[in-house]
Parts: sequence; C-alpha cells; structure tokens
Amino acid sequence: MSVLLEQLRQMDWRLDFDPDALARGLKYATEDRIRLLSLSDKAVETSCEGSEGHFYTQRIRLAPGGLGVVGNCSCPVSYNCKHCVAAISVLLTRPAEGWQLPPPPSERLVDDLLPVPRLIFGSHAQSQYDLRSGRMVGSQQHRAGLLFDYGGAHTHGKPMRPERLQHRANGERLSIARQPKAEQAWRDSLRQLGFREALRQSLALPANSAEMFELPSDEHWLQFMREHLPALREQGWQIDIRPGFQFDLSQVEGWYAEVDEAPGREWFDLELGIVVEGQRISLLPVLLRLIQRTPELLDPQHLQRRKDDEQLRLQLDATRATDGRPLQVMLPFSRLKPVLTTLGELYQRDQDPSQSLRLSRPDAARLIQLEGLDLHWQGGDELRELARKLRDSDKLVITPPQSLNADLRHYQLEGVAWLQTLREVGAGGILGDDMGLGKTLQTLTHLLIEKEAGRLDRPALVVMPTSLIPNWLDEAARFAPGLRVLALHGPGRKKAFERMGEYDLLLTTYALLPRDLEHFAETSLHLLILDEAQYIKNPTSKAAQAARQLDARQRLCLTGTPLENHLGELWSLFHFLMPGWLGDNQSFVRNYRTPIEKHGDTTRLAHLNARLKPFLLRRSKEAVATELPAKSEITQWVELSDRQRDLYETVRLAMDHKVREEIDRKGLARSQIVILEALLKLRQVCCDTRLIEDGSGRSRGSSSGKLDSLMEMLEELIAEGRKVLLFSQFTSMLTLIEDELRKRAIGYVQITGDTRDRRTPVQRFQNGEVPLFLISLKAGGTGLNLTAADTVIHYDPWWNPAVERQATDRAYRIGQDKPVFVYRMISRGTVEEKIQQLQAQKAALARGILDGQEKEGWRLQEDDIDALFAPLPRFA
Repeated sequence: MSVLLEQLRQMDWRLDFDPDALARGLKYATEDRIRLLSLSDKAVETSCEGSEGHFYTQRIRLAPGGLGVVGNCSCPVSYNCKHCVAAISVLLTRPAEGWQLPPPPSERLVDDLLPVPRLIFGSHAQSQYDLRSGRMVGSQQHRAGLLFDYGGAHTHGKPMRPERLQHRANGERLSIARQPKAEQAWRDSLRQLGFREALRQSLALPANSAEMFELPSDEHWLQFMREHLPALREQGWQIDIRPGFQFDLSQVEGWYAEVDEAPGREWFDLELGIVVEGQRISLLPVLLRLIQRTPELLDPQHLQRRKDDEQLRLQLDATRATDGRPLQVMLPFSRLKPVLTTLGELYQRDQDPSQSLRLSRPDAARLIQLEGLDLHWQGGDELRELARKLRDSDKLVITPPQSLNADLRHYQLEGVAWLQTLREVGAGGILGDDMGLGKTLQTLTHLLIEKEAGRLDRPALVVMPTSLIPNWLDEAARFAPGLRVLALHGPGRKKAFERMGEYDLLLTTYALLPRDLEHFAETSLHLLILDEAQYIKNPTSKAAQAARQLDARQRLCLTGTPLENHLGELWSLFHFLMPGWLGDNQSFVRNYRTPIEKHGDTTRLAHLNARLKPFLLRRSKEAVATELPAKSEITQWVELSDRQRDLYETVRLAMDHKVREEIDRKGLARSQIVILEALLKLRQVCCDTRLIEDGSGRSRGSSSGKLDSLMEMLEELIAEGRKVLLFSQFTSMLTLIEDELRKRAIGYVQITGDTRDRRTPVQRFQNGEVPLFLISLKAGGTGLNLTAADTVIHYDPWWNPAVERQATDRAYRIGQDKPVFVYRMISRGTVEEKIQQLQAQKAALARGILDGQEKEGWRLQEDDIDALFAPLPRFA
C-alpha cells in the first residue's frame, strides 16, 4: 500500500481544487481516461487523455507537512487541474490489485474524413495613447478565426508533417488523418475574399484558439458580412459569432412611418422605424441616444461629407428570438440624412428618447423630408399632402379674386399662394418681403379670396403704426373695394366697437390696441395681421402682450425687417404667430441665440433655418423685381471742420474715461446705456457742433464740415433736376438744415414725428412741387411711397443697416422707373466710420437667418469699444 495514497484517503483533498476543475475532473474519472505511470510513497505519475485526443502527464504529491495537494500537469493550466482530479479519484477508488492496468484499447484509423471549415468572429475594444493629439483614443480590433472540424475533433494551423488527431466518439478511440490540401483550399477561399493572416495578436479571440485572419478596414468587414457570409453558410461553413462582434448584423427587411393624429388635430405622433427579423423597431430612441453622444451627426456640413452609400452601424432596442443577442443593423446615409435632419429639432429640445415624436400640426412641413425614403406609411395622408403643398406653394396656381382691381406680379401670386397654404395647414407666418414688393396688396388679395370662398365670416384685424392707417385705407379702397373696412382710430372709434362684426376688415394701431383690448378680446377674428410687425420685437411690450391675447383662426406678420438687432426679435414674432413653436424664451436663448450669436454655431443656425423656412417668406427686390432700375450706393466722405475736431477730441476724452469707469464697475453687458449716451454725443458732434454746444458764445469757424458739404451736394443735385430724400435721426439736425435751405431759397417738405398731415407733403413731393423731402429716420422709415425720388441721402449713420435700408426703400420700390443713388455721409476717422464697419458685421446675423447664409452674428466686444473711442487720426 502506498503511503501517499493512504494520506490522501485520510484528508479532504477536494478542498485544494477549484470547483469547476473538481466537477470536470470527477466526470473524466468515469470515462477511462487515466493510466498509471509510476507510484511511490512520495509521488504518483499518471497520464490523462484530455479533450480532442491530447494526452497530458500528471505528477501528484503532498506539500511539506501535509499542507495540501500539489498537482503538476503538462496541460496549459499546469497546476491542480481537472486532469489531476481525475487521477486522484481513479487511484483512490481502484483496489490495489487494479494498479496494474491492462494495455490501452486499440484505436480505429480514419484516413478519408474531409474537414468542415469553421469561422469564429470576435471584436475587442481598446484604448491607446495618441502622440499627435496627446489624448487616449479608442479603437476596435476584429478577427476571424479559422478551424477545421474533423467529426468533432477541432484543429487549426498548418501541420509540419502528416498529422493524426486523437478523438473519442461514442466510446470509440479514433485516429483521424488531417487533409492538408482540403484545409489549404479553405484558406485560399478566404484570401480570395480579401482576408490576410493577422500578424499581430489581439484579444478579439483567445490566443492559439484558431488560425487568425483580418480584413483591412471596417468597410471591408461590412461588405463581407453583407455579401459573402451568407454564401459561406450555404457552402456548409460553420459560423460562430461571439458576443460583442461589431459586425454581427441583421438584414433590414423594410422601413415604415406611422402617424397618429390627435382627435382635435392640433398635434400628431410620428414614429419612424425598420422591420428586422419580423419585428417592427422604432429608430427614434436609438438615433436620439446616438445624437446625444455624437452631436456632429446633426451638422449639415458633416452630413454632406457622408456618401449616400456609406453605412452607420446601430444597435437596436430589440433582441434576436433565437439567442437573445441585441440586434445590430447597418443603415445607409442615403436614408439617414433626411431622418437626422428631421430629428435635429428634437435634439435641441433635450427631450428624452421615446418610441414616437410628438409634433404640432404645422410640423407637417417636415414630413416632406421623408418622402423619398420609400417608407410604408400608416396614417398621415392628409398631413403629407399639406407638407407637399407647403413645399410647392410657389407652383400653386392661384386665380386672382374677381373683385381685385390689380394685376399681380408673378412673385405676388406666389406670396398669395403661400398665404393660402398656411391657412390650409392651420399655421401662421411672416411675409418678409422687401419694402415696396406689395405686402399690403398680397394681404388684401388673401382676404378677398377668403371672402369669395365664404370663409371670411368673421372680421379680419390689421394692427399697424399710426402713420399707416391712411395707406391701408387708400390701398383697400383702390385694390379691394369689395371689402367693408373700418378704421378704429381717433376719439370717435368707441362708437364703432358695437358694429365691428358688420365689417370684413378692421384697422387699429399698436398704441390703441392695449387700450381697446377688452373690445377686441370679445371678438373672434378670422385673421389677425401685424403690419410692420417689428413693433412687437420686444415680447414684454404692451402691444405684444395684447396681440397675443386675441383669438384668430390665422395670424400673420408683415415686415421687411423681421430681424433688426438679434434673434430674440424673431422669437417674439413667432411667439405671437405660433406660441411654443420655438420653445420658451430661455430655451431659445440656450439652444439658438447663444450658440449662433456668440459662437457662430453653423449647425444650430441650419436647424433654426430649417425650422423657420416653411413659415417665413423672404424675397428681396433684387431677386424678384427684375423690372426695378439699378441702385447705386455711395459713401460720401467728409472732413470735420477745425471747430468740430477740437470739440470731438474734448468730448471723446471725457466720454472714454466715463465709459471705461462704468465698464470696470458694472461690466460691458450692463454698461450699454452709458456707452450709447457717449456715442450719441460723438455722433452729434459729427453732425454739427451746435447740437451739443450751449450757445453761450460764438465759436470760431464752421460748426459742421458735413453740413457745408451737404449744401454743396444739394445745390448741385437740384441743379441737375434730381429729386432728393434726406434722412436724419436727429430732428434738431433737420431744423439746422432747414435754416440753411431757407437762406438758399431751396424748396422742401418735411415729415417728423410731430407731423399730423402726412398726405400733403407726400403729394407735393410726388407731384414735383418741391425737389427735397426732409424726413426723420424714425417717422419716415415706414409707410411712405416716394417713387418720384431718384436720390437718397443718409446724413448720419446708425447701427442698424435694416433701418437705413427701410428708409432707402421709400424711393427704391415697385413703381420706380429711374436709377436710384444712395449717399451715406460719413465723417472720416470718427465714430461714424467705425459704426459703418460694425454695420457690416451686424448685417451678417440677419443674412444668416433670412437668407440661410451661415455667418457669425454681430456682437459688441471690448476691442469695439477701443475702436469707437479711438482718437482722430492726424492730418497727413
């Protein structure tokens, strides 16, 4: 009896083995795998047949002091493995006389068994340090492992000499000859598909578990999985795809879109999805999570760079019915681009991913982006038709109403068609045509169509600046005499409130609307129209708040300048037109104003443009009114007089000191009032020193080099027979100009904020009675048609180029048949020159929104302060 075996019987030797090794070893002990090689009191040596016919040698002993079993094995595990468990178990259960075992059973030779090729696929994600970027970057490794299956015996790699595999099947020992030619044929077929032997190790598959192959790129892997793997399966290849393999893809069997309209049709739910392995799976949650991780997917420039046949891998919120693994698909960018464009707006809302997207009815305009995707639609037929109408409104043939006394130009017909389409969709919009393109006429035509169709069963209300009431009355009487019009203006208006329902068209002003709100709020309107809608650019103004309280089937804004200073003004207009369309003010600032105006974010600008495009019709005269003559814009540089230069430097030094003290105390953003006050004084000096001098004493020299230059210009222009509009922001400056005109006996008319009778000066100028029209910029920027003029002079510039353009458009509008010359008088080297430079930057913001150009917004910065308050240049 061996002392070693006796000691093993007396101890719980199982405690020294891993549970998994113990379980598998005890199973081996029942399968006649152990052969005794030697036995002594200190050690025992055995041989154990492992998996796939491999034989391993074990040497088992006790640790010094009997502190456990030490089992060494030639297998890869090497220590206290399952083979050692099997050896101890067999030796302890076999009687002593059984130690002399019979010779091993004979093996059956198998020489003609062809292998079946088996491919195993795996991926491994890793991070490594990138020397160029100085950051950790992630990457993926992918491997295909090739094995050969000989009736259950697996092998890989090229044999160095004829080789046989030892295998046990159904209690029988087999010795199987490998078939190198057949194995090589399978290797060659992989190489023909683009595979090459992997020269570097990877954790994508276990080391030495197979013969490793790789493909050169993700695109090649995608092509292989999509086009070649199905063919290999058909040829009999065994395919084993390990969990986590990046290209374990399912086929997309179809695409669908489902629209579920709310009972009141104020909103609808949109679900976009695909069909995979018979399951309908919504793409919205998957794509939204992807967008939140990779926002650049919404960048239009990024999407444009993606080829239509390029693929994006997505892991879906569903599993295979067969093995429970997550489904993965590859989707082409040709289909994803319209979907991602549609989802861009949702990402801005920071909404949690859900199966469907809840949209308001005007959002039907966005469905048109999905039209070319060959989707299986369920519901939404009417909404999609509305989307097509919005897209093709310029192609809609509109028959002018019979009672219209006007011949509409082609672009005016398109504008009316657009207004009609908005009415049908149930949406509001901004008719943002340039001044002079006939926004009033298009609106009157829209109203006449509504009346002749029987839909104008309630009055329409137009709110406007006071100065435009006569203009609307005149144009309604001229072009739409069939409309019953009531102007609720003046002290006698209160008597007419009870009769409002008898009229088709009501006219009121921004000043009167808040006062008369209780009367208008009780009246249900068919249309509510804001003319010169920039008057509500401040959403907290009384007029804006009152307008939002009125009930109307459709709301419209008319303005040639929907955006003057910042995007918040545009938000205010849409807050009136379609409340909630652009979110609340805080979210709009966070999602659009700050990224666009401060950071020049072109992606957010593109999203905002796409959001607004169906509901903002913007046409310039240059683009549509080809019958207009040329317009020449000229900068007229003037030099300050000596008296102006001295006063300018005195004021500049004082104001520069005051402004910088204020900025140091409150910061730039909260110092605007002081900055504007300082700039106002400098601009007044540029116009004429008398605007700020106290008049206590007579100063030497000319009070204004600009005024001197203006008088020379006017005498020359009037001598040439020119008809001139002269604008200034300062009515006090116009008074000084009047004095000079009277000295020279130059005839003129004038409109300022104090003018009550605006018709008479307009008629006198249009009839050619006087050659010059003096206009204050604020009073005359809107509501005037002065096509008799062929020259416009802006005496003093200000920040907003849109205001100057509005003033210019008094002359450069439909009906003008002469070339128009526009002069801007700029004092060289002064704050006026700096303002002109900043105007160009500020105009970029309006172009970015209104024309779809992606420009960085204008903003006042510290270096702008330095430029505005810079000293005058010395004379050369």
